Amino acid sequence: MQPAIALDVRPNSGVPIYRQLVEQLRAQVAGRRLAAGEFLPSVRTVAEHLQINPMTVSKAYSLLEREGVVEFVRGQGMRVTTQPTNGKVRREAIRPLLEQVAATAKQLSLAPEQVIAQLKPMLEENDDHRK
Repeated sequence: MQPAIALDVRPNSGVPIYRQLVEQLRAQVAGRRLAAGEFLPSVRTVAEHLQINPMTVSKAYSLLEREGVVEFVRGQGMRVTTQPTNGKVRREAIRPLLEQVAATAKQLSLAPEQVIAQLKPMLEENDDHRK
């Protein structure tokens, strides 16, 4: 059974898998792709779908719970909290990815203009898919 939310892990990225899950779920909540009150797929479902250890998923869910992004509902699972998400929360959700892009660009000696020139068409492509 595939989870109802889109999750993708990259074991070779250098970012721990639990952290990838936390960042993706946080971003989906901040971007309102996961609505307040919506339940996350079970730990077992996510682990089987992504072929990862259930403890990895459990760790990610626990961190999100500690941050107040989700809450545990006895007998039902993890539910997105009803906290409103504002623009600042959404901007903060993308920050770890932007820091990774900036660090990689620096390692490759790419100028900011070069990175932005590559990023802009990708952002515009994503806008076209939403229309």
